[in-house]
Amino acid sequence: MSETGLLIIHQTKPGKRDTVKAIWLKQMAPAIQANSGHLAYFYTFDKDDPDVICAFQLYASAEAAREFLSHPAYLAYLAESREFLEQAPQIKSLAPQWVKAI
Repeated sequence: MSETGLLIIHQTKPGKRDTVKAIWLKQMAPAIQANSGHLAYFYTFDKDDPDVICAFQLYASAEAAREFLSHPAYLAYLAESREFLEQAPQIKSLAPQWVKAI
């Protein structure tokens, strides 16, 4: 498989998860919809921690993932959400071994 996955974990400041989501919807959702390098994208809330957001992204290639992490929309999202996060997002690079078609 040539696909690359990313798992990005955001630890928000207490009670700021919805604020970060609003910023994500404004900055990221349109850019992701327009990005042909994204094969799948799941923006999720942790059910056990009210201050955690996880985004799982499946890209066509490692290059597509690297390019999107430097996309102007992502950089704007990081800048605007920074004050509502406890720390920088944790990014895990994943090598998918099997993917069920949606």
